[in-house]
Amino acid sequence: MTKIIIGSDHAGFKLKNILVSYLKKKKNFIIKDVGTCNEESCDYPLFAAHVAKGVSSGIYKRGILICKSGIGNSIVANKFPRVRAALCYNLAQVKLSRQHNDSNILVLGASFTKPALAKKMVNVWLGEKFEGGRHKRRVDQIRSIEKRVGL
Repeated sequence: MTKIIIGSDHAGFKLKNILVSYLKKKKNFIIKDVGTCNEESCDYPLFAAHVAKGVSSGIYKRGILICKSGIGNSIVANKFPRVRAALCYNLAQVKLSRQHNDSNILVLGASFTKPALAKKMVNVWLGEKFEGGRHKRRVDQIRSIEKRVGL
């Protein structure tokens, strides 16, 4: 069973809840929802850090983050070692984020991603495999850079 950690700020709250319900119906995932728990204004960096820490530590294999644009969550998540957070707005980006970059956090912008598309994106992201090969060399270079800069 794949363990997935998911979080959002207030702007991503509705979409997060839709995706949590959707993923819980699938039998091969364990879902950890770290909030937020309502639409009251809150600070996205705290939720992004919580999800990224869970993935970075290896406790969770994958993570999903949702805020208004996805940009802030991407910035925060990619500060953590071993995290490759990919902000995606379409299915092609989602597919490539897994095939070429071995992304382990999917970041969505709730203002740009309708629920039906978000479900498709999550399905593709969870089902797609990392291709390895020349892409592994590049992901290894990312890991090397993380170590050099102290992440």
